[in-house]
Amino acid sequence: MREIVHIQLGQCGNNIGKKFWEVISDEHGLNPVGRFVGESDLQLQRINVYFAENAAERYVPRAILVDLDRKGLEPVLSGPYGNLFKPDNVVVGTNGAGNNWAKGHYTEGAELADLTLELVRTEAESCDLIQGIQIVHALGGGTGSGMGSLLAQNIIDEYPDRVLKSYIVMPSSKKSDIVVEPYNAVLSINHLIECIHQVFYMDNEALYYICNSVLRLLSPTHDDMNYLISICMSGITTCLRFPGQLNTDLKKLLVNMVPFPRLHFFVPGYVPLTAARGRANVQYTKQEQQIFCRLDSTQHQNCYMRRTAA
Repeated sequence: MREIVHIQLGQCGNNIGKKFWEVISDEHGLNPVGRFVGESDLQLQRINVYFAENAAERYVPRAILVDLDRKGLEPVLSGPYGNLFKPDNVVVGTNGAGNNWAKGHYTEGAELADLTLELVRTEAESCDLIQGIQIVHALGGGTGSGMGSLLAQNIIDEYPDRVLKSYIVMPSSKKSDIVVEPYNAVLSINHLIECIHQVFYMDNEALYYICNSVLRLLSPTHDDMNYLISICMSGITTCLRFPGQLNTDLKKLLVNMVPFPRLHFFVPGYVPLTAARGRANVQYTKQEQQIFCRLDSTQHQNCYMRRTAA
């Protein structure tokens, strides 16, 4: 089995990660405490890519939750899927980064980087054959940008022969009025180019446009945008988590999508677009999404991603 270690950083990264684990837990037939309640054995065939089975016959995400401010982790741990995660894999700071890249990279984040790397090492050693590590973070805040850059640099030094991929969220003035967000993003770009092998680019302004103009949501919330990112991540990882004609891994994706080492920025797309608040009104939407995720996404995955130069 080719396992993947998941790291979610900062408030945005943890909120996206919460939605991501909810979506793929539902696809694999797991309830909020990690027990299998599905209807097909195919849901368990490659579940070990993201989940590890413990002695109590529960499936636990191979995830590490990191934030320099406890407030960012409270919605995740107190939510319906909060008991799904390992308590030992939660790394919390005390002061926060204050939307400052330097604090996340040199001071507050550097103090927790060694502990986070040790947890990554522990999860990697428990794997049969780890294929890569993925990071979910935003480039606007101090933790996701500053500490994310530091962790990427340390991880690639520790595991140079493994694939390191990142799901990033670029800041937008339509969803935030913090002045330093563009500076945090610019300071992180160099580390994304040099240290990470695959970068899946999510634009906050594009997500806002989809929610407002396509899905007709009058006042899009962060939950609506995070839901779109989570189902997109689910579609990208479908070929890794389910058996099918296209049984690929991160290295095959890297070979097919990256012609030159620096051109590894992907812009993913997803159809059909549905809002989290409105999907209950359409009875066939969930089934339609599952069919697309498990069939079309595995066969036509490369058609919905295009390369962009950094």
